[in-house]
Amino acid sequence: MSDLGDGRGNGLGTDGPLVVVEGLSKTYRKGRRKVTALREVSFQAFPGELVAVRGRSGSGKTTLLNLVGGLDRPDAGRVAVDGRPVTDLPEQELAGLRRDVIGFVFQSFGLVPVLSAAENVGVPLRLARLPAREREDRVRTLLALVGLRDHAEQRPYELSGGQQQRVAIARALANRPRLLIADEPTGQLDSETARQIMELLRALVHDQGVTAVVATHDLSLMALADRVLELRDGRLSAPA
Repeated sequence: MSDLGDGRGNGLGTDGPLVVVEGLSKTYRKGRRKVTALREVSFQAFPGELVAVRGRSGSGKTTLLNLVGGLDRPDAGRVAVDGRPVTDLPEQELAGLRRDVIGFVFQSFGLVPVLSAAENVGVPLRLARLPAREREDRVRTLLALVGLRDHAEQRPYELSGGQQQRVAIARALANRPRLLIADEPTGQLDSETARQIMELLRALVHDQGVTAVVATHDLSLMALADRVLELRDGRLSAPA
């Protein structure tokens, strides 16, 4: 694979934990009712490590990923990513962290329908104001990395579900994130395509030294992860 890194060391655990989660708790209100989504969750994730978070619907997987990625705030506990206190950052700094350090992949792909695959991948690079020549080179490299070199000009509706998710992964990698967060990235895919996507994520994580935290309910995909965290009723069911 092409080198998409920036000179940081690759390999599991070589730089200490990239993600530190301590005592994370979150409660939501639904009308007059309180629903506890997470209860004192703690774990660490290291460079070059693919961590899978499994659990039934409603177990707290999405809430955990949203808190780690700075998309929501906890009621208690703390999250640090790349040494930065996610839970304490003001919104402007948090937006910068999400733009520069964290890449997101969602079950629904989230592609812009009127843009080609190449244009979708290039959106974060435009926001970062990367010069046109560098942006085009980066997009070509990313599409080749996910096996879509020949599909650059196709729009999402012309691509299969697996190909769309590959575009979404390429877009998430555009700004060379240190952390990749994927929420049920194979949820809309058939079992064989899902396996291919998970294998792609694993290869990217190991080759590029990226940390990935992936929520999934598919037990057959657990073997592809370096480590599995299981959430039950908002708690980790076993030591991380």
